[in-house]
Amino acid sequence: MDMRYPIGNFQFDGEITNSVTKDWINEIKDLPRLLRDVVKHLDNEQLDTPYRPGGWTVRQVIHHLADSHMNAYVRFKLALTEEKPVIKPYEETKWAELSDYKLPIDISLSLLEALHIRWTDLLLSLIPADMEKTFIHPDSGEVSVGKNIGIYAWHGRHHLAHITSLCNRKGW
Repeated sequence: MDMRYPIGNFQFDGEITNSVTKDWINEIKDLPRLLRDVVKHLDNEQLDTPYRPGGWTVRQVIHHLADSHMNAYVRFKLALTEEKPVIKPYEETKWAELSDYKLPIDISLSLLEALHIRWTDLLLSLIPADMEKTFIHPDSGEVSVGKNIGIYAWHGRHHLAHITSLCNRKGW
């Protein structure tokens, strides 16, 4: 198993149907609860353990999820309200080095819980035409709302697997 990608890279070659997006939205909805359940018994030493050699700590992964999903939420809103907006990427590695990534994880867990309530509500309100709307990512190109739902469902599972695989390897 590649510890960087414990569930593999995001891949979806099928048709993005209402059923597929509902499953992805449920994964997005469930992430904060699943994340909280996995980390609730970890102490500070465990939280400050990298999930792989040279990787982020569990604490950094949790704070990254909050930052990444806040950015994603804004990108969805831009795509839904503007014509093919060009979104701004951010230096996630540099963000993980900032002081707020040393804060207690409950701050980002609470943020994720509130954010995912709003995000899920927004996503459940979308009509089929909304799924075809797009934004432009300077590195990835044009991305549809429908595909982006799948990307972020994967993103949550991806980072949750970083933490769960570390816990399993360490016997936590």
